[in-house]
Amino acid sequence: MRTVDVVVIGAGQAGLSAGYHLRRRGFVPLDRAAPAGQTFVILDADHAPGGAWQHRWRSLRMATVNGIYELPGMPVPPADPELPARDVLPPYFAAYEQEFGLDVQRPVTVRRVTRDGDDPHGRLLVQTDGETYAARFVINATGTWNQPYVPFVHGAATFAGRQLHVHDYVSRDEFAGKRVAIVGAGVSGVQLLDEIADVASEVLWFTRAEPVWLDASAFDTATRVAAIAGVEERVRQGRPPGSVVSVTGMLWGPWAQSAERKGVLHARPMFIAIEPRGVRTPHGVLHEVDVILWATGFRAAIGHLSPLRLRTPEGGICVANGRSIDEPRLFLIGYGPSQSTVGANRAGRDAVRAIVGRAPGKASTDADAIVGATV
Repeated sequence: MRTVDVVVIGAGQAGLSAGYHLRRRGFVPLDRAAPAGQTFVILDADHAPGGAWQHRWRSLRMATVNGIYELPGMPVPPADPELPARDVLPPYFAAYEQEFGLDVQRPVTVRRVTRDGDDPHGRLLVQTDGETYAARFVINATGTWNQPYVPFVHGAATFAGRQLHVHDYVSRDEFAGKRVAIVGAGVSGVQLLDEIADVASEVLWFTRAEPVWLDASAFDTATRVAAIAGVEERVRQGRPPGSVVSVTGMLWGPWAQSAERKGVLHARPMFIAIEPRGVRTPHGVLHEVDVILWATGFRAAIGHLSPLRLRTPEGGICVANGRSIDEPRLFLIGYGPSQSTVGANRAGRDAVRAIVGRAPGKASTDADAIVGATV
């Protein structure tokens, strides 16, 4: 067992932001630390730097990616807008780790986080596939990429064609000449609807609700702030965090406009059953398709936190300002309202501010007081 002040789980945008701010506050990577120094360790399950960016599909170019915000203290280098984001951003993440000496440990899979006995001022035990860390604080920054969500639909196991999630999407070329059903009204669903329409023999778009389209003038700061406040309230109550887009509506941007010009931006009601040859709508119509592409989003990858028993009956964790209300030694960043890149940056900063604002071993059960701690 290794003793450390802070364990950061995940080295995506949120985790690296936390590492940067820990370094600024005088924390040192565990393997470099003097005996009495403040220490941290960042654990990442991937084999290489880059967070979820290294897994994105190749056609997601820098010009079309939805919102990149640079990591704190180091700008994203200029890049050709036509280059794939997966080729540009992982090297940027790698250079960032090197520049600030973050010493990310990888590949390391965190199996479980538990309490070291019943002392609320004691340590949390982070058990990996190799060793265990006893930490004063844990910053969970595992994001959502490894937890793709596919809703249950009766008959899904009988489908004779192919089903895949956006998580496993590679290229539109694999859909050439196919009849494709795309499910989901988020950003990725609309982007891939537009992209696949160029090669498929037929593309059908299914959604649970007709998207609310907003032009750029309506998609302003006030709208975003109100949406984020709504997501913050959800996680404070312990409800599963919804996406910001589900609250704000969808930007009437270039992908939607292009899909409309191609005649495929026609939202059909979500099908109620899947059959061997296709999908059946609530009106009893069978649409024969070869592929079902689920663009139905992701859930927070927090299964390793289950031993802490923080889940509410609604399925979420009660979180206020990025900190667990019921376990104040635990921060969840990149969760709920901080899922965006800029939100992840701020959440990493705020978590570290809260940590250094408390005396060692003095974690309070007053969540509002804890979260308000700053320096």
